Amino acid sequence: MSWTGERLETYIYTRDAVEHLHRYSLLTPYIADKTVLDIACGEGYGSAIMSKTAARVYGVDIDADTVTKAQAKYKSENLSFQEGSAAAIPLQDHSVDVVVSFETIEHHDKHREMLSEIKRVLKPSGMLIISTPDKLYYSDARNFKNKFHVKELYKQEFVDLIAAHFANLQLLTQEYVNGNSLIQDDASEKIAIFTGNYSEVQTQHIPPLYLIAIAADVEFERQKASLFDGNSFVNAEIDSKVRYVYQSTTYKLGHTLLRPFKFIKHLFT
Repeated sequence: MSWTGERLETYIYTRDAVEHLHRYSLLTPYIADKTVLDIACGEGYGSAIMSKTAARVYGVDIDADTVTKAQAKYKSENLSFQEGSAAAIPLQDHSVDVVVSFETIEHHDKHREMLSEIKRVLKPSGMLIISTPDKLYYSDARNFKNKFHVKELYKQEFVDLIAAHFANLQLLTQEYVNGNSLIQDDASEKIAIFTGNYSEVQTQHIPPLYLIAIAADVEFERQKASLFDGNSFVNAEIDSKVRYVYQSTTYKLGHTLLRPFKFIKHLFT
């Protein structure tokens, strides 16, 4: 199956998967026994993960086919999927405790409408947890253009947008380090990362490609630095691909054709 790089699928074992899974891992203390909306839920794996902790999870996505597939794949009494957009959420006023929106806002330009809708469906004590690429490092610094992104935000633009709708805000940054995802408070002293060899060691600067905001009108527990170990996850896919090569007809044919030459080489070594 081909993958466009967007709408993460559960057959993907790349850094994108590690980064997304780390974001969902942050949610546990905020969603326990709560009603949660996963806006732009995509394939649905994140909503399914949250349904193991939350009282109720609504997965909403703009693509009807994606919603149909999620309904068939993930079945739980406290989990449902439906069609809808971030600027027109199909839920009642003040009906959810937590809104989760990962890598959504950059895919459209109705940012204020989205935040207004989120405030509408949230209870007064509700919380928003939202992520987006930092345009400075994600696009500008890498001279990169994501064809699926409509309007990316710089860090201050993202902060100003969220702060205009919520009284309290914690901004986190996310980096990817040697197979692992690192999330830490933007305002705190950063964890030092080093690299090098037997000749020299030095500090390594890894730009934070992604921003994560936790926002509410009430006080909430602030996130501390966390690490998601993605090595075993990514290595599982590497091992799978290696096994696929060894089991392929091309490899077996090549191995058979080279066997006489390997035998002759063995005689002279």
